[in-house]
Amino acid sequence: MMTEDMLVADIVTDVPQAADLFREKRIDFCCGGYVSLKEASDKRGENTEDILHTINQMVRDREISGPAEPQHMTEEELMGLIEGRYHNFLRQELPSLAPYVLKVSRVHGGKHPELNRIREIYDGLHRELLRHTEEEEEVVFPQIRQYKKNPGEERKELLAPHVEGLEEEHEKTGALLKEIRMLTNDFQPPEGACNTFRLVFKRLGELEKNTFEHIHLENNVLFSKVRERF
Repeated sequence: MMTEDMLVADIVTDVPQAADLFREKRIDFCCGGYVSLKEASDKRGENTEDILHTINQMVRDREISGPAEPQHMTEEELMGLIEGRYHNFLRQELPSLAPYVLKVSRVHGGKHPELNRIREIYDGLHRELLRHTEEEEEVVFPQIRQYKKNPGEERKELLAPHVEGLEEEHEKTGALLKEIRMLTNDFQPPEGACNTFRLVFKRLGELEKNTFEHIHLENNVLFSKVRERF
């Protein structure tokens, strides 16, 4: 758990989503992040205990959402897991991380031009992944439920192209995430990078990890179960 004596910069390193809270409270976690949480909170007139409670709740939430055992889940349970954990993560993280990606590109893109390509990829992923999740929840998952309840050739022919289309989109997403990994040197910021720079790379790494887990669950578990019914 985090303590009030920890440096603001170290807290963001351990709990990247804390950057959003600090941004809201106007606590500098970047170049001015090498002060304790208590000192930074006092300087802004904020309640240190309240901030610390919120951050430690982030830590607890992260621990609670540990790995499940999807291979033993039903299709309905898998879809619930995907919607509740992975889709919600994307809806929260993609718009939240976007301002930092933009800022780092604008401030450091001249010296590090790869950041401009990272921003371009991220902007595309932001739009596409949110559209993708909506398609799954509004079209494909309901069709899976309908097919399981009342299987038939007509429903199969309606569902199969959607599953194949999602798998193709997963492949494209994976390629873009791999390009980001390459451009970021495995998410390792350059020597002397500011805290915002480091934050972006860390959260991009978490986005990659989460999204690959998401894709694995769909391609290799959920869709495999669906095809067993075809």
